[in-house]
Amino acid sequence: MKRAIAMAMLTVASTAAAQHVPPDPPQHLLPHQSYEQMVEMMRMDDTERYGRVIVDQLEWQDDPDHADITWDAQAYYGGDYHKLWLKAEGVHEQHADDARIEALWNRIVSPWWSTQVGLRHDFGDGPSRTWLALGVEGLAPQWFDVEAAIYVGEESRTALRVDVSYDLLLTQRLVLQPQLEADVYGKDDPERRIGSGLSDIEAGLRLRYEIRREFAPYVGIHWVRRFGETADLAGDDSSDTRFVAGVRAWF
Repeated sequence: MKRAIAMAMLTVASTAAAQHVPPDPPQHLLPHQSYEQMVEMMRMDDTERYGRVIVDQLEWQDDPDHADITWDAQAYYGGDYHKLWLKAEGVHEQHADDARIEALWNRIVSPWWSTQVGLRHDFGDGPSRTWLALGVEGLAPQWFDVEAAIYVGEESRTALRVDVSYDLLLTQRLVLQPQLEADVYGKDDPERRIGSGLSDIEAGLRLRYEIRREFAPYVGIHWVRRFGETADLAGDDSSDTRFVAGVRAWF
């Protein structure tokens, strides 16, 4: 019985295919159109410029003696392949401030990665330092956000910075973000409390709630460990764990 039904269905399908007549190809070619006319017709423009400001971290950090304010923000403007990229990061403490800003030219080299070249400037309570920056940024396998850069500065100074983070979606709005950052320097810079070699490692775990995709308050824990000469210069502050609360936003 089942075989008879299958044979009948096959016969019906074969008859329908035999009766189907494909339509004739278009008889008139599309007229020549300018780029502006194609953009208007298809509603997209590959040369359009756009920009965004992203405040990754604007947070208060709890300290036994005082509270610190830290920030990590960036902004970009450009097209699909080339962008001007600005990055700013810093901390305001009771007795010391430290900040850096980078101006970079960003070039897409693959669907997930871009190269960046430009300048970095460090400033704060110590003497200012200026560096030539060369780095990469993108998504590694398993959706890890990776930033890595090499810096060359005055008086043969060199540095390496690596930042890795991951967004773990607990729900559509609740996101847990682990983050790990490391700094390596080629020579001592005691005026800025930096020693050669592995200078410091920072790790954070932040839980944010995205009220909107563009605005998300968060809480978390931030840990920092300094090494070698950097730890000696920091004294009692060579290792620190803090509770943090802040906001992430973009527009």
